[in-house]
Amino acid sequence: MIPRVLLDSAAVPGGGELRLYRRGDEYSIMLGGNELMNSRLSGSEEALATLGCAALGPDARVLIGGLGMGFTLRAALAMLAPDAAVTVAELVPAVIAWARGPMAGIFAGSLDDPRVDVFEGDVGDAIGQGGWDAILLDVDNGPDGLSRPGNDRLYGAAALARARTALRPGGALAIWSAAPDRRFTARLGDAGFTVDEHDVRARGARGARHRIWLARRL
Repeated sequence: MIPRVLLDSAAVPGGGELRLYRRGDEYSIMLGGNELMNSRLSGSEEALATLGCAALGPDARVLIGGLGMGFTLRAALAMLAPDAAVTVAELVPAVIAWARGPMAGIFAGSLDDPRVDVFEGDVGDAIGQGGWDAILLDVDNGPDGLSRPGNDRLYGAAALARARTALRPGGALAIWSAAPDRRFTARLGDAGFTVDEHDVRARGARGARHRIWLARRL
């Protein structure tokens, strides 16, 4: 059996600790006993980008909240025009270092794409810059977060109203979650979005089901 090796750990602002593991050519990021992401399971993160970026044209400005293992970023870059601009917001500096270090092979140079800018900080602050055509959020485990109680500033009613204001007309807010949440669907509608829900697989036809909300500002 191939052993699992701890490569590094990093504190999460507000509490908790992320740990990066490798088992052979597989990587995983853990928070306590919960696996937040795994390099073998990319399907739903890629779907976040394909759904959120599907209607974007030239000169699109896209904000991705959460760098993770770069699956959403790579899928977005594959869809976007050469003149697009993509900002990736990541709160934990070590995750950026892991992307350029032990997990560089997974990222396949995507962080060096001239369309990409990395914002080291809270995605809530980046949202406030405004003028976005799409905001893609893969932060924590979705609205029912595990690592930061402060994530209500992304998924609460006031935060959703702020995100809507930060989008250009017709812009998309796409949100990844480990599970459905009827109350959150209603909250998006109350914030003035039109909402579609998508169940997507983490891996192939038999992976775990995840939920993506695609909310549009009209």
